[in-house]
Amino acid sequence: MQKTDGLTTTVRNAISFFQFSRLAAFDAIDHGVFTRRGGCSQAPFDSLNVTHGLGDEDHCVERNRQRVARAMGGNELVFARQVHGTGVVEIQAEDTGTTSARGKIPPVGDALVTHQVGKFLVIQVADCQSVLLYDPLRQVVANVHSGWRGSIRNIIGRTVEAMVGRFNCDPARIQAAVGPSLGPCCAEFVHYRQEIPESLWCYKDDGVHFDFWSLSCDQLVQAGVLRKNIEVSRLCTRCRTDLFYSYRGEVTTGRFAVVIGLRKLGSYSD
Repeated sequence: MQKTDGLTTTVRNAISFFQFSRLAAFDAIDHGVFTRRGGCSQAPFDSLNVTHGLGDEDHCVERNRQRVARAMGGNELVFARQVHGTGVVEIQAEDTGTTSARGKIPPVGDALVTHQVGKFLVIQVADCQSVLLYDPLRQVVANVHSGWRGSIRNIIGRTVEAMVGRFNCDPARIQAAVGPSLGPCCAEFVHYRQEIPESLWCYKDDGVHFDFWSLSCDQLVQAGVLRKNIEVSRLCTRCRTDLFYSYRGEVTTGRFAVVIGLRKLGSYSD
């Protein structure tokens, strides 16, 4: 393992991915922030694109998903049809096989939450934030797709609320991690007066760039998550198209996978 920008680089089954140090300390879960490398897709989707419907070959997407699944111990990958909304979908035991293949219909939503062992939740991104959540006592994991539309509607807070309401989670126990995404260096919103509520303009610099990393941290804290339990990758996808897909930087491009799941029921001591 090697430290990179506060993340740990791990290699399994010939695929390299990142892990957050706090989440990696819990042996009941596994997670991975995958890059664009290590797949079979051709340009402009080169190479580990996990999303259908972008113009990539379906068989390449499926092979890439299989590679990600193998790196996650062969567990089932659960995808969603992400729509930049605020829907939080609970994945149940009977959902087996509903979201892993092109011919199956995934649930519509931008956050997935589960307490089922072996259900590995996938968010697909290319500039948007993925936010990983884990309550080690209640054994609940969640994965959030938070683009700017989701951010201004606080999908992160809504997901924490769902964990509390559905699973009796205590926000103070929740571990959180914000994945590689558009950084304050590149999150330019020329029409911010029409797009972003004035209450959030405090996250803007002297120009037209917004710090959505800080906004996400504040939304987590407002939801009851302790700041000491939050990790932020601080890797900007547009600046690092060598590692990640970036819609802002490339337009026609793939989506990389961010994954979290329970691999067993663990014990917890405060």
